[in-house]
This record gives sequence, C-alpha cells and structure tokens, in this order.
Amino acid sequence: MVELREVEDEHFVNAQPAPSDDEDYTDTDSEISEEDEDDDADLEESLYERIVALKDMIPLKQRTYISNGFSRTYSLFTKGFTLGGKTLWILSTSALVLGVPFAVAITDEQQAAEIDKEFRMNQITTDALTPGAESIHTAPQK
Repeated sequence: MVELREVEDEHFVNAQPAPSDDEDYTDTDSEISEEDEDDDADLEESLYERIVALKDMIPLKQRTYISNGFSRTYSLFTKGFTLGGKTLWILSTSALVLGVPFAVAITDEQQAAEIDKEFRMNQITTDALTPGAESIHTAPQK
C-alpha cells in the first residue's frame, strides 16, 4: 500500500531573519537590473530559431501532413508557372514571326489601294476639266 506524507518547505519551517537597518537603504537598482539584463541576453534569438522551436509543439504526423501539403502546392504552382511561361513564349514568338509580316503586307495593300484611288480621282478631275482632250494616261485611239 502507498503511504502519503507531507514534506514541508524549508522556507516555511525556518524563520526568516528580520531586515536590519542597513538593508533598508540598499541600492535596489543594481540587483534588479543585473537579473533583467541576464534574462534579456538569454532571450535574444532569431526568428528562424523561434520557428524551429515551434515545430516541437506540432505532432510528427500532422507536421508530415502539413509538409506534404506545402510540397504538393509548391510543385503544382511550379509546374503551372513553367507551363504558362512556355505557352506565353510560344504565343508571343508566333505572333512576331507570323503577325508582323502579315501586318506589313496588309499595310502595303492598303497603301496600293490608296494610290490607285488617288490616281482614279486625278483622272476623273482631269477629264472633268478638259472634256474633249485625251488623258495622258490612256492610250491614243487611232
């Protein structure tokens, strides 16, 4: 059978000595400030060290689950950005290789149509001013 007995703390058993008059006027800043400075020096740690210390709070099974989730998400985003970048490269180079010459050809065709239209307008104007004269652009009739 288990027997329980009370163990008294020695601070409660022994009487504490009464403070003398000299102790009433001691410098309290020196003792307190030295203890506080030591505590602050021990607590200076980097953010990385604090995060590493937090891993002990999470069980191994859940840490593995979280780590695998982050790994899968990172892999998915990496593959997505790689595929998106390659697709964007293909589309942009295709647009440059095929689209620029096509745009230049259309512009040349529009300029040729404008020149032809301007030529016809000049011919109509010339015919209207000199109704009986032959145009310099038409072949003489025999």
